[in-house]
Amino acid sequence: MLMYGRQAFAAAGKRRFWGGLVLEAVGGGAGLSDKLFELSAAAGAELRYGSKAVSLVNDRSGRITGLVAKGRDGLSEIRARSVVLACGGFEANAEMRARYLGPNWELAKVRGTRFNTGGGINMALEAGAAAHSHWSGCHAVAWDLNAPAFGNRRIGDLYQKHSYPFGIVVNVNGERFIDEGADFRNYTYARYGREILRQPQRAAFQIFDAKAQPLLRDEYRVPQVTKATAKTVRELAAALGVDEDGLEDTVRSFNSAVQPGAFDPSRLDGKRTLGIVPPKSNWALPLDEPPYTGYAVTCGITFTFGGLHIDEHARVLDTEDRPIPGLFAAGELVGGLFYHNYAGGSGLMAGAVFGRRAGLSAAGA
Repeated sequence: MLMYGRQAFAAAGKRRFWGGLVLEAVGGGAGLSDKLFELSAAAGAELRYGSKAVSLVNDRSGRITGLVAKGRDGLSEIRARSVVLACGGFEANAEMRARYLGPNWELAKVRGTRFNTGGGINMALEAGAAAHSHWSGCHAVAWDLNAPAFGNRRIGDLYQKHSYPFGIVVNVNGERFIDEGADFRNYTYARYGREILRQPQRAAFQIFDAKAQPLLRDEYRVPQVTKATAKTVRELAAALGVDEDGLEDTVRSFNSAVQPGAFDPSRLDGKRTLGIVPPKSNWALPLDEPPYTGYAVTCGITFTFGGLHIDEHARVLDTEDRPIPGLFAAGELVGGLFYHNYAGGSGLMAGAVFGRRAGLSAAGA
């Protein structure tokens, strides 16, 4: 279905989609999952709840012949002609985040499930698979400061705050630290979470004036939002716990740097600032119409970029680039797809494509 609520603006009497991402699954993530479970049941798949894979099983030739699972009744061995690993990255593993992503990543909030702890990756590595891709990289976004440590399925992704291109983003000192208008949101949001994590107290504040409010996405209007509204910039800073002089100076300098030009949220409009660092390259409007509203955010990690090396058939490769017989992989535990940044929606597409490839390859193995 078309993403009118999240990806379109009115322009010349029409709804114009921006940034390249225009489709989503009917019902969002829950709808997509429900459909996949429905198709699995129709195909006769057996689902084992409360059961966790702990290791792979191989024969003397090195072929994967099944796995060991831990359930309510202890350990059991499940034999299979082939195994497909599709159990996510290590984003919910604080120790692995600190080891591979770096300092303070153990303190980041997790947008999704608490169960993506890198188990599938580690099982495959122990079986001789090759580690691949950008192990110090991840997808991380602006996430509500007071969101829970892990995702809440009832709230879904509404803790995210992705309308920052239409305001400014500051830290607790009231200082800007990113180019909010560097590109369409779909091409910057997944790397700006890392920038927030680098700030004092791992916190940032998205600041908007009254004229920007109609441009904000629905996630800014949910009850579970950390925000403050005030008649002046100084009062807003006090309410948010931001340095008052710092925010006043930043807004004053930003407003003075805004260049003339037509504002158009449906395209890269080139309406920019001049003479300040960092610049704002598009959608630069002065913050001069009260009331002012600030939204407090932190870093929310979505998934990790490092993972397993696969070929075009989704076969897992060993450290000598040879397929490990009987072992396939898809989804977020696959390495080699993303480096440093991420384009919105591409992870779902990669999961669908390689999931299909892995299933077909495993069935024919």
